[in-house]
Amino acid sequence: MSDGISILIADDHGMILDILSMYLTAQDDMKVTTAEDLNHALGQIAENGAYDLVLLDYNMPGMNGMAGLRRVIDVNGGNPVAIITGIPTKRMTEEALENGAAGVLPKTMAARSLSNAIRFMQAGETYLPLSLMREDTPAAAQKDGPLSGREMTVLEYLGEGRQNKEIANALGLSEATIKMHVKSICKKLDANNRTHAVIVARDMGLL
Repeated sequence: MSDGISILIADDHGMILDILSMYLTAQDDMKVTTAEDLNHALGQIAENGAYDLVLLDYNMPGMNGMAGLRRVIDVNGGNPVAIITGIPTKRMTEEALENGAAGVLPKTMAARSLSNAIRFMQAGETYLPLSLMREDTPAAAQKDGPLSGREMTVLEYLGEGRQNKEIANALGLSEATIKMHVKSICKKLDANNRTHAVIVARDMGLL
């Protein structure tokens, strides 16, 4: 599979498969294979080899929660596997990331955003819906600054030299969620890494 990004989409709703396949196949850098349930998806991987990215419907037959996700991760050669779902919740998203998912994609996302998210995950990054990140923002967000309230809290821990696991334990969140916050902080502050983010934040008077 060398003709662009090889993508396997598994979903028991034929219309969703057709729509996603039609749009993504029209992209110059994507090649799509489909499956209607988990067993079919596992069969496709066994027959064709690992895909660059696999998208699994969270509620399709055979998934059994995150057990199906782990099974596909185990056979997909270390390449990213993500969840697609109608209504992603914060709890389900964190559970998916903790079980090794490369991201969670809502089925309602715009087609262009979907293709960008696929390229993002295929490049080794983790994707989360912006709506879920916003839900994680406390009411006391920093309205006048570039960072949300939650991001400011994470930034303060970074300023103390805390690692992701320590921050996650302190805030009652998953390490994957903290990682996403750190990436967002670095992006908003135009920083190269977490250490640079702390330096920039101090220069801006945020710390």
